[in-house]
Amino acid sequence: MAKNLAQPGILAPLPALRRTMIFRSRPGTESAASLRCLREAYDPASDVFGIGQPLLEESATSIPGLRSFPPLSGTGATVPTTQSALWVLVNGESRGRIFERSKCLLAALEASFELDDVLDTFKYDIGRDLTGYEDGTENPTGDDAVAAALVAEGAGMTGSSFVAVQRWVHDLRGFAGFGNIRGDAMIGRCRDSNEEIEEAPASAHVKRTAQEDYDPPAFMVRRSLPWDSGREQGLEFVAYVNSLDRFDAMMGRMVGLDDGIVDALFQFSRPVTGGYYWCPPLVNDRLELSALEP
Repeated sequence: MAKNLAQPGILAPLPALRRTMIFRSRPGTESAASLRCLREAYDPASDVFGIGQPLLEESATSIPGLRSFPPLSGTGATVPTTQSALWVLVNGESRGRIFERSKCLLAALEASFELDDVLDTFKYDIGRDLTGYEDGTENPTGDDAVAAALVAEGAGMTGSSFVAVQRWVHDLRGFAGFGNIRGDAMIGRCRDSNEEIEEAPASAHVKRTAQEDYDPPAFMVRRSLPWDSGREQGLEFVAYVNSLDRFDAMMGRMVGLDDGIVDALFQFSRPVTGGYYWCPPLVNDRLELSALEP
């Protein structure tokens, strides 16, 4: 049931190209007008919409489990928050298609929202990070993906999802300087075979984020893609969960809050944005926003 009500882009395979658009609310906009904008703008064929805590605060409503992205810090690791009101993902197979869809979205949303940030991403090789390592290897599939990503029940909640979004900036030259053996140890996988390295150090990224090692397990559906501005490169981390507690636990372990061991990822990469959003369910291909109505 939950899968039938979910925004299709949440569980769809990675597209060739994607654009993230972040919006803040226009001052003085009434909540009813904002919700009307969202309903009219959404297109299930290409979009995923996520609503942030600032939009809920403006409308004096709440979604159980939604909160603003928390800043975190550990030894040599800082995780910032850049929480905003609305997150829109546009999937496409060509830059022309994404351009046209973005133009439509800007026109449909401009009465209630202002564009704050844009990031274009792309699928690299078979689905690799720009470091060359395959991304999303441990993603659950089938019914397990549905259970991990979607809210199973609740009035106006069934089929919805929560999403964590971060932009990471990689030092690719610095990472290349580590060499293959050290690079594999930092990631915890062999780049050539994608096999997990059992004897990798506790700081290896794979060991820090092993979803089954959390209590309760922190399974999530990752839909991350690389980006390249010409001057900087990195990864846009996107993970859908049925509870943001899963991502909180994982990010806390990565910065070493539980045992003082910081994820080796921070030796060559750093997050520069962070936001939590609620992705509403659908009814007849339209956003079901009754949970936000007073």
